[in-house]
Amino acid sequence: MRPIKHNDTTNYTIEEATQLLPFLLQTLTNKSRNAVKSILTRGQVAVDGQTITQHNHPLNPGQVVSIISNQTSLKLSAFSGINILHEDDAIIVINKDIGVLSMSADGPNEVTAYQQLMDYVKKDNPNNRIYIVHRLDRDTSGVMVYAKTEEAKLTLQKNWHKMVKERTYTALVEGEVEKDEGSISSWLTENAAMKMYSSPYDNGGKFAVTHYKKIAGNKNYSLLEVELDSGRKNQIRVHMQDIGHPIARDKKYGAETNPIKRLGLHASTLAFTHPTTGKLVRYTAKVPNSFYKHVKG
Repeated sequence: MRPIKHNDTTNYTIEEATQLLPFLLQTLTNKSRNAVKSILTRGQVAVDGQTITQHNHPLNPGQVVSIISNQTSLKLSAFSGINILHEDDAIIVINKDIGVLSMSADGPNEVTAYQQLMDYVKKDNPNNRIYIVHRLDRDTSGVMVYAKTEEAKLTLQKNWHKMVKERTYTALVEGEVEKDEGSISSWLTENAAMKMYSSPYDNGGKFAVTHYKKIAGNKNYSLLEVELDSGRKNQIRVHMQDIGHPIARDKKYGAETNPIKRLGLHASTLAFTHPTTGKLVRYTAKVPNSFYKHVKG
């Protein structure tokens, strides 16, 4: 097996089925068993672009294992509230925590995901830049993609609805959702107070469609998998209010409870056509465990 080195990452294509830790021990022969385990624990290993820390993660022929260098790992550990799921010459995909702004800050000392990534890429070259592709609300966690070139940004932004093949959120909502699945459609408009309003008829707003499937639930809360046909501001939050099941802690859109001490909305999956390779890529961010606690039977 011939490793391929790209910048500070070494890629290995799996030739026969095995597990991650045995593969790393066999491959990184210059390191002790404890050192290899530490590389895993620090999140320096990815399988097909997804960071993996489990020792027994199965590997199949054709999968690509990527190992980032210790030096790059140290740079990544300086992040606050974000971690990188994938990086190449055209894009950076991150998992954003709640409380972190995607771009603009409310104050001069507030750290944003955008600024952290900009500082990160400039460490390699002062001329490097990061470009905004889309946004997540401050109180929404999960998968986001930024572009590393203006060309990649324009390609993604101009063709976003065609290139995005899956955009899935996980939502913890108040009450017991009776239907196992459903769709919500309406026109959304924003008032002067920056609150979105939903209308069943065309009132000059933007048309939005939201699909949901119930994963689990009880009389108090339901856990939904939500997919968007469109990506409007606060779309999921407004549409959950429309069906009488506002997102937990979303007081702005009708919620009365705060069971997990955060907004119950997480961007769990983003799949899209890569702007330069043309291949379909898919990234996931694990749903916080707190989302599951309140929907047990």
